[in-house]
Amino acid sequence: MEYVPLGHSDIEVSRICIGGMSFGEPDTSNHEWTISPEDTEKVIKHAFEGGINYIDTANCYSHGTSEEYIGRALKNLGILRDEVVLQSKVFFNEGGLSAAAIAREIDGTLSRLGTDYLDVYMIHRFDYNTPIEETLEALDALVKAGKVRALGASEMFAYQLHNMQVAAEANGWTQFTNMQCHYNLLYREDEREMIPVCRQFNMAITPYSPLASGHLVRKTWDSDSLRSRTDLTMADKYNRAKSLDLPIIARVAELSEKRGVPMAQIAIAWHLNKGVESPTLGFSKPARVDDALAAVDIKLTDEEMGYLEEPYVAHELVGPIGRPGEKPLAGTIRPSSVSEIKEG
Repeated sequence: MEYVPLGHSDIEVSRICIGGMSFGEPDTSNHEWTISPEDTEKVIKHAFEGGINYIDTANCYSHGTSEEYIGRALKNLGILRDEVVLQSKVFFNEGGLSAAAIAREIDGTLSRLGTDYLDVYMIHRFDYNTPIEETLEALDALVKAGKVRALGASEMFAYQLHNMQVAAEANGWTQFTNMQCHYNLLYREDEREMIPVCRQFNMAITPYSPLASGHLVRKTWDSDSLRSRTDLTMADKYNRAKSLDLPIIARVAELSEKRGVPMAQIAIAWHLNKGVESPTLGFSKPARVDDALAAVDIKLTDEEMGYLEEPYVAHELVGPIGRPGEKPLAGTIRPSSVSEIKEG
């Protein structure tokens, strides 16, 4: 396993991050496809045996039980605290990113994970209802108190990240060290502004959905998996651009056959060859970890990278919370059925 600095922090992370959305009690209103505490432990054990040391979760994943399952697994496996990089997130809770909410939510996260500090505390979205100065000062206080080592940010508009980094610098507060944006072969809009802004501030890129919720691991668009049948937010995120994305999927499949490796390995290797520090991957079983581990050693040629990327065309934005008064963006709403999702 390779390890890299997490942005401008002193934290070193594996080139693969374990995504905690797969862990926790099943939620029939959204996440029915999560795995049990026992299976969570098996995944984490296998990942750590392969050298992965970085785990991402959030206070809202399966109503906090993702954090609980991770904390329980680490304890049962005897993994020492300084052997793991723990990252969690705050926003989808009462009070959003207000100072009071941040102070309250960090304590709940630490308790559920069974630790007295987080390596990275990430804001899950941009909060239009809280001044950025209030949020940044509250986060900085956690760093000064020793509850958090570093700060990260997730899905937002690039100008919002820029404004927050500038405000933090102007006030002597801790700046964000990594960005968990929506980024994969099927969705590359953040190459236009977000990723350049991150590099301007020496931030690591640790994207979510690197396999496009499974669309990059199979030749066919649809799947009969429980997640594919029940995760309507995921469907809203990708189904709108299906006709644009199928040619890219075909090229991933073609290259995987040529290379003699699974499609997942090609899609993950693309991230690593693009300079992404650590893509965040959800694993529902230990065998899925093996594809990620193998991808670290795959070096794609410039010609192969270009071949995978060539069919891409501009997409509608997916992921950030829309500005007040504007229509919601794809991936931020849950339709009542797949038939509601219109392509185009």
